[in-house]
Amino acid sequence: MITHQSLEEVHGSIDTTKTSSWWKRMFLFIGPAFLVAVGYMDPGNWATDIAGGSKYGYSLLWVLLMSNLIALLLQTLSARLGIVRGRDLAQASRETYLPIVNFSLWVLAEIAMAACDLAEVIGMAIGLNLLFGLPLFWGVSLAILDTLIILYLQRKGMRYMEAFIFALVALIGLSFLVEVMFAKPEWSQLATGFIPSIKDDGALYIAIGIIGATVMPHNLYLHSSLVQTRRTKKDDDGIKTAIRFNLIDSSVALNLAFFVNASILVVAAAVFFKNGYNNIVQIQDAHKMLEPLMGKKIAPILFAVALIASGQSSTITGTLAGQIVMEGYLDLRIAPWLRRLITRLIAVVPTLLVIGFLGDNKVGDMLILSQVILSLQLGFAVVPLIHFVSDKQKMGKFAISNTVKFFAWLAALIIMVLNIKLVIDTLVDWHVQLAGHEWLFNFIIMPVVFFAAMLFLYIIWCAIFGKRFERETKTPHGKAVEIPLIEKKSYNRIAICVDFSNSDIKAITEGAAHGDKSTEFFLIHIVETAGARSMGEEIQDYETHEDWKQLNEYGHKLREQGYLVFEKLGFGDPKKEIPTIAEKVNAELLVIGQHGHRGIKDIVFGETISVVRHNAKCPVLVV
Repeated sequence: MITHQSLEEVHGSIDTTKTSSWWKRMFLFIGPAFLVAVGYMDPGNWATDIAGGSKYGYSLLWVLLMSNLIALLLQTLSARLGIVRGRDLAQASRETYLPIVNFSLWVLAEIAMAACDLAEVIGMAIGLNLLFGLPLFWGVSLAILDTLIILYLQRKGMRYMEAFIFALVALIGLSFLVEVMFAKPEWSQLATGFIPSIKDDGALYIAIGIIGATVMPHNLYLHSSLVQTRRTKKDDDGIKTAIRFNLIDSSVALNLAFFVNASILVVAAAVFFKNGYNNIVQIQDAHKMLEPLMGKKIAPILFAVALIASGQSSTITGTLAGQIVMEGYLDLRIAPWLRRLITRLIAVVPTLLVIGFLGDNKVGDMLILSQVILSLQLGFAVVPLIHFVSDKQKMGKFAISNTVKFFAWLAALIIMVLNIKLVIDTLVDWHVQLAGHEWLFNFIIMPVVFFAAMLFLYIIWCAIFGKRFERETKTPHGKAVEIPLIEKKSYNRIAICVDFSNSDIKAITEGAAHGDKSTEFFLIHIVETAGARSMGEEIQDYETHEDWKQLNEYGHKLREQGYLVFEKLGFGDPKKEIPTIAEKVNAELLVIGQHGHRGIKDIVFGETISVVRHNAKCPVLVV
C-alpha cells in the first residue's frame, strides 16, 4: 500500500468547503483540467497536426474530434478515481498488480514521460529559434533551466501554478484564433473533414500519432492526482459535487485544447495543402511559409510565440506527472527539482545527439515518433484506469455504470486496434531493414514485443475478471509498536550549536530547558572560512578571533545564570565537524537552530541540518 498522499506538498491545499456560493465553488474547482489540457496542445501535437493538415487537408479532423471525445471520457474517469479513492493512477496500480507487473508498468510510463518531454524540449528550442534566431542546439540546452521556473511556482502554491498555466493557454488560444482568421479556410470542405476516412498507411501513421499526441498517458496519471489538491467533504454529497465540478472543468479545458489542435490542422490545410505544399513535416518549414502564403507579417510571430508558450506550459505538467509516476509506482520520493532534471536530461541528451550528428532537419521526425511512442503506451494506462473505476468493491456506489463502461472499453478497443496495426506494420518494415542482422530482430526486438504483449494481456485479464494482488498494508515507516511507560529524560551532557544569528536564542533556551543546573552544556560553533577548511585549528585570522570572542560571551552570560558551560570551536565543514565534536564530548543531546535561508540559498545551505541529523551519534533536536 502507498505510504504517502499523491503530490503530498500540495494535497488538499485548496479548501472548497468554506463557501456555499455555486460560482465561488466553481472557481475553486477550476484548474486541474487546464494543467491537463496543456498536454493536449504541446509541441508534439503541432508536429502531427501540421503533418496531417498539409498532406491530407481537412480529412483528419474527425480523428481530432474522436481523440477529444476519448480524452474527455478518460480524463473524467481519471478525475473520478482521484476523487473517490484518493489515489492517483500509479498508486492504484501499485496496490493492485504483482510487483513485477507494477515495475514493468513503471518502466513503460517512464518511457512515455521521456517521449513527452522530448516533444516539449524540441518545441521550446524551435520556438526560440524562430523568434530569436537561437540555434536549436543551444535552445535545447537552455531547456534544462526551466526547472527553476517550476521550483518557484511549486513554492508559491497550486493556484499560482494554475494561473500561470491558464495565462499561457489563453495566449496559445488567442494566437491561433487570429491565425485561423488569417488563413480563411473553406468552411464547406472543412465540414467534410469530420467524416471518418483513412486514405493510406501514411494517414494511419499520422492518425495514430494524433491520438498519441491528444490522448496522452501521462495526463491520466496527472489528473487523478491534481483533483486531490482540492479539499472536499468526504460524504456522498461532497463526492458527487466534486465529480460534477470536475466534469465542467474538464469539458471547458479539453474543448479549448480541441480548438487549438483543430486550428493548427485547419491552418495547415488552408495554407499548405491548398497551395500544394503537401510534405510540411517540420515546424520550422511551416513557420517560414506562413508569411509568404498568408501575406501577414504577424502570422509567423504569433506562431512562434504560441509554440514557446505551448512548450513551457507542457514542461510543468510533465514534471508533475513524472513525480506522480515515480512516487506512485515505486513508493519512492525524491526532490521534485532532481526528478525534473533527470527527466529533462533523458530528453535533452538524445535530442542533442540527433541534432549534432543528423542535423536540424530530423527534429520533425523525432517529434512525430515521440507521439507514436505515447500512443503505443496509452493502452497500458487506459486499461488499468477502466479496471479501477469499474471496481465496485473499491469505488462503491461511484463505480462507473455499464453504459460508461461500454464507451470506455470502446475507446480502449479503438486505441488497441490502431496500435496493433501500427506494431505489425513496423515489425514488417524492421524485418526488411534488418536483413542480414536477423539476430537483432529475433533475439532482441521480438522478445521485447512478446513481453509487452503478455503484460498487456495480463492487465486486460485482471480488468475483465477483477483480479487484484493484495499488497500488505504498510504505514509510512513501518508498523506501530508498543509504547513503554514514558519517564522524563534528564540529560547530563547537552551540545548546542550556535552561529551568532537570531536562531541562537531559540537553540540556547530550548537546550537549557532540557537540562538543569547540574547539566554540562557545550556551545559549538564552526569556523568555515576557506582558510579554516584548509588549515584547521592552526588558522588564527580575524574571523576566528571574533568567533571565539562571541562564543565566550555566550558562555559567560550562561555561567552568570548558574549553568555549567564549555565553549568548543571547530574548523572546516559544519556537516562533519558538528557531529565529531558532539561525539568527542559524549553529548547525550545535540540542539541545532533552524536556518533562515530561503529560495536558492535553501537548496545550497539548507543541507547542514539534514546531514548532521544523519551523522550524529546522539538524538538531534532542531528548533
